[in-house]
Amino acid sequence: MEFSAIDIASVLEGRVEGDADVKVKTLSKIEEGKPGSISFLSNLKYESHLYDTNASIVIVSEGFVPKQSVKSTLIYVEDAYQAFTKLLHYADRMRNQKSGIDKNTQIHETVELGQNIYIGSFTFISEGAKIGDEVMIHPNVFIGENVSIGKGSIIYSGVKLYSNTEIGENCIIHANTVIGADGFGFAPTPEGKMEKVPQIGNVIIGNDVEIGASCTIDRATLGSTIIRSGVKLDNQIQIAHNVEIDENTVIASQTGIAGSTKIGKNCIIGGQVGIIGHLKIGNFVQIQAQSGVNNDIPDKGKVYGSPAMEASDFRKSYVYFRNFPSIVRKLEDLEKEFKQNIKS
Repeated sequence: MEFSAIDIASVLEGRVEGDADVKVKTLSKIEEGKPGSISFLSNLKYESHLYDTNASIVIVSEGFVPKQSVKSTLIYVEDAYQAFTKLLHYADRMRNQKSGIDKNTQIHETVELGQNIYIGSFTFISEGAKIGDEVMIHPNVFIGENVSIGKGSIIYSGVKLYSNTEIGENCIIHANTVIGADGFGFAPTPEGKMEKVPQIGNVIIGNDVEIGASCTIDRATLGSTIIRSGVKLDNQIQIAHNVEIDENTVIASQTGIAGSTKIGKNCIIGGQVGIIGHLKIGNFVQIQAQSGVNNDIPDKGKVYGSPAMEASDFRKSYVYFRNFPSIVRKLEDLEKEFKQNIKS
């Protein structure tokens, strides 16, 4: 699909300088621009590429004045980076736009289907499910009983949504993620065996949540495991039963969160972090990669290490960790010197 400079400027609320009718059909980095592509310049570190790029259109910020002649058509906007991001979202939506229901799907007669939806082949949708308008469900998805999926959400291939899971609007769930499996709950018996504790709760996902590939979010024992609106999860994350993650928190890959822990708003959690159960992590907390968290963290805390401590304290301590062998040698030398002085 092709778009002209004037069409794009209209979407971005910008103005055109150059050929308003020039058309593009792809996006590119400015240094790799080709005819028929659109790029952007926000960091002036890359300004030199503007003068030799072959991109047909370049988005720039208002107030930018070229130092040389530019062969590309320019679109001036308030913020070039934000405008290009908006364009990326639009292009991604257009690229993935699908509609219709494949004949090889199996949909229970009680399922409520919205308008303008897409359901790919070999998808199974169980009794009582509700699929909102403009939802896209890719092939080989399982949707359990009484699952609801909000307007505009995208479910990629291989996703499994267990019964009673609630997905909000405009969510993206990537391939092979499992939502609503039983939590890891077992109780010891007098005979020394481990008896399964039934998990009868569900999982609730808010609006505008993105969940990466191969994540697992377990249903609550009672009540709900809750991922609130705006949360972004990377690939291969484990979230246990009854965990709650508040709005706009982001979590990097291979992190595991044990049961009933509560994580606040706008937190940033690095990769391979482990968080034990029943903790309270405050708002605006930052947890560095590979940290092991075994205590509550107050609002705006920054922790690092395993067990996790204040990030600034960890960095200071690390200087001594790294030099520990030489410190030990110095202590041994002092001990020898002390013993010799005693003998003499």
